[in-house]
Amino acid sequence: MRFAAVARLRRGEAAEVLPLEALPKDWRGRLTGGRSFLSQVLGFPAGRPAVMGILNVTPDSFSDGGWLAGPEAAVAAARAMVAAGADIVDVGAESTRPGAAVVSEEEELRRLSGVMPGLGGLCWSIDARKARVMTAALEAGAAMVNDVSALAFDEGALGVVAARGVPVVLMHAQGGPETMQVSPSYDDVLLDVYDWLEARVAVCRAAGARDILADVGIGFGKSVAHNLALLRGLALFHGLGVPLVLGASRKKMIGSLAGDAPVTERLGGSLALALHGAACGVQILRVHDVAETVQALRLWGAVQQVVET
Repeated sequence: MRFAAVARLRRGEAAEVLPLEALPKDWRGRLTGGRSFLSQVLGFPAGRPAVMGILNVTPDSFSDGGWLAGPEAAVAAARAMVAAGADIVDVGAESTRPGAAVVSEEEELRRLSGVMPGLGGLCWSIDARKARVMTAALEAGAAMVNDVSALAFDEGALGVVAARGVPVVLMHAQGGPETMQVSPSYDDVLLDVYDWLEARVAVCRAAGARDILADVGIGFGKSVAHNLALLRGLALFHGLGVPLVLGASRKKMIGSLAGDAPVTERLGGSLALALHGAACGVQILRVHDVAETVQALRLWGAVQQVVET
């Protein structure tokens, strides 16, 4: 991402546009550094957002719960995503959709047990909140942890990530899946989410976690208006000094803004939000429709190169 100026936001005040030279050195470092592990550790390409394919081995996920009836189908789906251009596959065995109940460790591990051995040779991450599940996945070859609770659900999770030195995605959510969509509220959603993530990044770094990414948590304790505000201000979160992940694929807000489109008819909205994320410099796009997103990014990238020349 290229930029020539920044906007400084303060609560209750209008944004102030500043030249880069006016920023303190440590803030310029936040905006321009701290992302090299994406290529050095995870092997992601430079010059475009990485594509993270979503693989839910659950019976109740909001978009594709129950679609993958067994381990063989799940493994085949993961390999198909990689063949279609996914840079990493995010594997989850516990639904965290609005209203979902907590799944026991035993059940989550049972769902993963037949899938993980078939993922050898792939770059994959574990979408989990529990230390035991993270440990099992990392021992089976997972390259990254993606935790919707930002390592706060299980008090042992941060220790697992820090001890193993693996990259981790910290996502913002207001409340847990059971209650998060019951009247979510913020004083200033953009700055409230930023401040929360900034504090959580600091806590995890102090505990020894190194390679940290952040996700604003579209749909996790947010109204449509909250989600739109976060998307409009997405570039702000580069100030955290970590790579950004955007997971907006097939989310309810797309249906709400597109005439109550059902989950199966949200591809256009998902691609629109993915390209918006790319334009805002997001480093990873978490998506269900890998082939279509890869194609959209390829065309978007070609147009950007023409414009810049």
